[in-house]
Amino acid sequence: MDKDRAEGVLLGLACGDALGRPVEFKSAAEIESEYGTLREMVGHGTWEKPAGTVTDDTDQALCIARSLATRSDFEPADIADRFVQWYDTEPFDIGAMTRLSLQQLQQGARWDVAGREVWEASAEGSNAGNGSVMRCPPLAVAYPDDPSHLVRVSRHSSEITHADPRCTNGCAVVNLTLAAVLRGNSDPLMTALDYIKPEAPEELVTALEPVARGNEPRTLPTSGYVIHTLQTALYDGLRAENGEQAIVRSVNRGGDTDTIGAVTGAIAGARFGASAFPDHWLAAVDEEPELRTLAAQLMDL
Repeated sequence: MDKDRAEGVLLGLACGDALGRPVEFKSAAEIESEYGTLREMVGHGTWEKPAGTVTDDTDQALCIARSLATRSDFEPADIADRFVQWYDTEPFDIGAMTRLSLQQLQQGARWDVAGREVWEASAEGSNAGNGSVMRCPPLAVAYPDDPSHLVRVSRHSSEITHADPRCTNGCAVVNLTLAAVLRGNSDPLMTALDYIKPEAPEELVTALEPVARGNEPRTLPTSGYVIHTLQTALYDGLRAENGEQAIVRSVNRGGDTDTIGAVTGAIAGARFGASAFPDHWLAAVDEEPELRTLAAQLMDL
């Protein structure tokens, strides 16, 4: 695997997260009114944090990557423990289903029970967020050549907090797509969909097939619903002409900008490599050195 592209997955995720953080929840019109086109890491805004600050997207991806690097394998119980330790630091940004699941884990629930109980207790419309697809890309760097194993660990990583099949299979789609890009596959998303289609929800496959064919959907929604995030992030990540353009385009659409930016950035990073992102973006992200180190360790797995 190309080292620059492996680093690109993790650093693209962080750059998309950090660029989108100050405008999270703003509409495209509001972003345009304030920034024109947001192209630089800026401070304050949503969450009132310094420029380059990442959110729960990168924080949880780091939990997964650190676990893989330390344990030399996928151990969901260890990842769940790391999520709880992170939650104990009182992060400024955390999704509702993630919070509820981690509270269950704090109270002693098993990693494969907590998320399922939260999902079963949640009403439709609040039970399939994008909180697991945003953090799953480290798995693709660790297991790019074993699709069966990659699907299994992707689904399990989601189940810790997001057990809905749209979420578990959404993680599988993201990681199969990333792995196919890293292997040089010319049709990565369709390859991913063909692999998971027998078990994936029809709604997920139907929403993503037009993107896989290269057609721009009539709308590219930017809500926190997992299918909306995947439609928009996969479209921008796979169709942009360079890594910077992919992230800028996705963030300036508004909505759940940090997460859509993070998933887009991971895809774009796999395509173009970390070297394709502006140096001043990378310098603004404090986690850059660790993310490079972790990428090398995940490649060694």
